[in-house]
Amino acid sequence: MELFRTLAKISVVLCLVVVVLGAWVRLTDAGLGCPDWPGCYGEMVVPNDPGADDAWPERPLETGKAWREMIHRYAAGMLGFIILALAVTAWIRRDRPGQPVILPTVVLGLVIFQALLGMWTVTLLLKPLVVTAHLAGGMTTLALLFWLARQPARPAQPPEPRLRPFALFGLIVLAIQILLGAWVSTNYAALACPDFPTCQNSFWPPMDFAAGFDPWHGLGIDYEGGILHNSARVAIHVTHRIGAVVTLVVLLWLAIRASKNTALGTAGGLVMGAVILQFMLGIIMVATQLPLALAVAHNGVAALLLLAVVNLNKVVRVEN
Repeated sequence: MELFRTLAKISVVLCLVVVVLGAWVRLTDAGLGCPDWPGCYGEMVVPNDPGADDAWPERPLETGKAWREMIHRYAAGMLGFIILALAVTAWIRRDRPGQPVILPTVVLGLVIFQALLGMWTVTLLLKPLVVTAHLAGGMTTLALLFWLARQPARPAQPPEPRLRPFALFGLIVLAIQILLGAWVSTNYAALACPDFPTCQNSFWPPMDFAAGFDPWHGLGIDYEGGILHNSARVAIHVTHRIGAVVTLVVLLWLAIRASKNTALGTAGGLVMGAVILQFMLGIIMVATQLPLALAVAHNGVAALLLLAVVNLNKVVRVEN
């Protein structure tokens, strides 16, 4: 089990790096830095040949963007091999007590599907539904790997069984908010509301929810920069803001409730700190017009908040 746990811990760290790199690629408009997959302009490294982009005249080579995309692919590839080793280890040791087998296998299948989503992200020209699914898959992979790696000690005071459904509810609320955040990013709606707490100087500006949340735009469209009109982007942004308030309230209540139990105090405190930091980062991002460092940090803290809530769900299920 020690080898298995070590592989799981390494994969958690690397998966977190891959998630943050993915945010960096997306926020620097480098998602199509390489117009083909899995290589880059027909090579497995970014080419130096000035004529390498002749086959893609609509997408001239931009070396910086191409390298950002390839670094993300290399890291994701390394993660895939480690998860493969994790699954193989689980199957080899499947007869040993306490060895999980199904979950490592599920994670391996998810990573394979993630690779397909990465390919479709490029071939379908950053289609929002595919990019959102790719981000959701990355976050899900991170959460499942953490669940495998985390092995809480038996507490002196048993956690409250009654808190388990509330912890699960908090995780569901957070998952929905992460999806909304991904939808904001993939539809380039982060700056649709440049002021706070109002949006375009109104608490309820004109919004087109039907267009904003229509996932079935046509194929063959280049979605880089977004295709939605202003009121559709505003609808997405405002919905994410409302979701942020709901998530803050739910997770703060959950963290306060958990902190009353000695066995859950640390886990509750991590949730409280992460959700407050994430909420403040969102406000500061709007006030400072979305600087890159803060935008990447917002994605990274979202991943850490997810781990904190998964950790609480894990700890609350440990039997005395």
